[in-house]
Amino acid sequence: MPEEWVPILEAKIPFYASLEGELLDRFHTRLKIFVWEKYWIEAGGMEITDEVRVVISAAAVRLGLHLKQSVYNRLTEIVVYPSHYHHPDKGMDPDKGMDPHHDAVVLGEAHAWGTVVLSWDAVVGGLANPEDGHDTATHEFAHVLDRNTGHFDGTPILRGFGDYRPWAKVLTKHFDRLQAGRKKQRQMMRKYGATNEAEFFAVATESFFERPERMLENAPDLYALLKRYYGFDPAAGPKTVDSAE
Repeated sequence: MPEEWVPILEAKIPFYASLEGELLDRFHTRLKIFVWEKYWIEAGGMEITDEVRVVISAAAVRLGLHLKQSVYNRLTEIVVYPSHYHHPDKGMDPDKGMDPHHDAVVLGEAHAWGTVVLSWDAVVGGLANPEDGHDTATHEFAHVLDRNTGHFDGTPILRGFGDYRPWAKVLTKHFDRLQAGRKKQRQMMRKYGATNEAEFFAVATESFFERPERMLENAPDLYALLKRYYGFDPAAGPKTVDSAE
């Protein structure tokens, strides 16, 4: 791995210090593959540097570290803005049509055709505070994993056929409780997860990686499913639980 990447990882990626041995080697290998295989596209005056590529790739690799290496094969390009950006399509007022005053500020997006769009400021800010349950890069790459089934529906490709029924049952239960504003759900994840099933999975993933102890306490069944899917136990540390090579 390029030696100049190590200081970037040490300065910008809090979880990097916890990796060691075989797991560190796997992280380095997958990081290189992700950086070198994806197309990196500048937007809004952004300059794509090694720091940008390495930091964003590290966030993606963390999610897939215990999954098959192919989980990001359908993702081809990463578009990066320097900060939040305006998305006219998201400013569509259902009653008035396109309304410039209804325009929306966006921090990131994952598209069905293999593109992730990110605000660099949001990526750095999310990683800098690893315990607040809000991480833009983690959120958008969770959507990429979700989309591997062909749909954004909150159900990625699971490890076994028998995993799908409990997944649907448990996630639906907690999604409904978050929509209802239940205290325990609101304590462990952002209310944006109540938007739909796809957003629930992405927000739950943020909480799983950033607030694992809180999720384990408030929703042990949800925690167990995400632990099974992602293949490791963040509340216990970075060691492998169940690799899906």
